[in-house]
Amino acid sequence: MAKTILIVDDSASMRQVVGIALKGAGYEVIEACDGKDALSKMTGAKIHLIVSDINMPVMDGITFVKEVKQLDSYKFTPIIMLTTEMEDEKKRAAKEAGAKAWVTKPFQPPILLAAIAKLVLP
Repeated sequence: MAKTILIVDDSASMRQVVGIALKGAGYEVIEACDGKDALSKMTGAKIHLIVSDINMPVMDGITFVKEVKQLDSYKFTPIIMLTTEMEDEKKRAAKEAGAKAWVTKPFQPPILLAAIAKLVLP
């Protein structure tokens, strides 16, 4: 059975690029345009990993990570931040919120897939 990954990014083109890479690697993909939209799609079905941007309208990525970690069904779901941000302060805040990895945009699909493979057990 394919593992399911939730992509959270306000850029439709970025969701598409990430989605193509993930689907090509055999993952099922759910897309959300911001943190609030993502939370509305987290209805108890198993999500094996989340890839989230930081800078989004409505609910930013760090707030989203904090919210996910409050949900019993998803508090152990690994989260990768995929963002243009490179500031140590943002990285620290994301890690404290519960993010497990950080990949900067523009990204190389093999790098993202390698990070995912380390966090999603077969």
